[in-house]
Amino acid sequence: MKRGKIFKGVMGVLIVMVFFVAVIWMPSLAEAKKVYRLKIQSAYPRGDISMALLKHFADYAKKKSNGQLLISVFADPELVPGEQLFEATQKGTVDMLHAVPAMWAGIIPVGEVEFGLPYAYRIPGDKSITEASNAVRKFFYSSGLVKLLREAYAKQGLYWLDMHSYGKVIVLSKKKIRKCSDFKGMKIRVEGVKQKYFDMLGARGMFIPGSDAYMGLKLGTIDASQWDVSCITGLKWYEVAPYWLIGGQNDVVEGNILVSMKTWKSLPENLQKVLSDAAADYYKVLLEVYEKEMRKVDKLIKEGKVIKSPIDEACEQQCKEVAYKLWDEVAKKDPVSAKAIQMIKKWRETLK
Repeated sequence: MKRGKIFKGVMGVLIVMVFFVAVIWMPSLAEAKKVYRLKIQSAYPRGDISMALLKHFADYAKKKSNGQLLISVFADPELVPGEQLFEATQKGTVDMLHAVPAMWAGIIPVGEVEFGLPYAYRIPGDKSITEASNAVRKFFYSSGLVKLLREAYAKQGLYWLDMHSYGKVIVLSKKKIRKCSDFKGMKIRVEGVKQKYFDMLGARGMFIPGSDAYMGLKLGTIDASQWDVSCITGLKWYEVAPYWLIGGQNDVVEGNILVSMKTWKSLPENLQKVLSDAAADYYKVLLEVYEKEMRKVDKLIKEGKVIKSPIDEACEQQCKEVAYKLWDEVAKKDPVSAKAIQMIKKWRETLK
């Protein structure tokens, strides 16, 4: 009789313990199986290489999360027009955006610095796209710039996920440019403060969506336009603007992926890591593709469809002087930009 009571008592305790363990672990198990359906929109149209490769970013996240992260990829302007993308991501209408930070520099001035002020990302020596990009990425993560950027974007309700590189800045023009006087009167499509850069060189910097650039060049609404190598191999601007401006530009075009802070905080830590890893992998894959795209450009140059137009030494020197004046102007916009520019100056000293 006594043994029976003891047995029942022990069993009762075990049942209670199992119940409490189940209560504690059930939410965790449910969380582990929860599927997060996210949307990312690029600021670039279909035909742009980096936009197309966001599928790889989404596939990587799906695989590494065992199907918990399902990311739908959209191009400009499939969910919202490009100029509304920043606000849409802030609000969580779109979970993530993919763009160049210069597009939002009016809201976050340091975005202009992050994107790359003229000559900020010029790497000495004959470096490949991958070598130049890796040098810039190392600077981002070793200098404290990433921490600075995350703090700035967090104030706007966004998490700075990672940077990536689109390779060289490429400007295609309807006419050959050899001297700085050739810029006079030209209408050049660029983003952000680079409009001022070309203004200072005698041209007129202006912005229109990248999706409108081909027609703008064809009709003469603009005389030249800035992009990455996609403008040649994907968007085929060379058909209406065959001259490739060589000089006065950076060796790296920096872009980023931003996440709505609401979305970021909704993810468990293991999925935040997966998303970060997916962005880092995207960076590597993007460079591999851009290296191949540059070989296609070499072929088009040999065929005479793309024509190199290098500026002379006097113009290169003038471009540098204008660029550094611009750095000083941007540094005055806010303390964060000034701090970021100081980081760049310190880093560039190590490159000499």
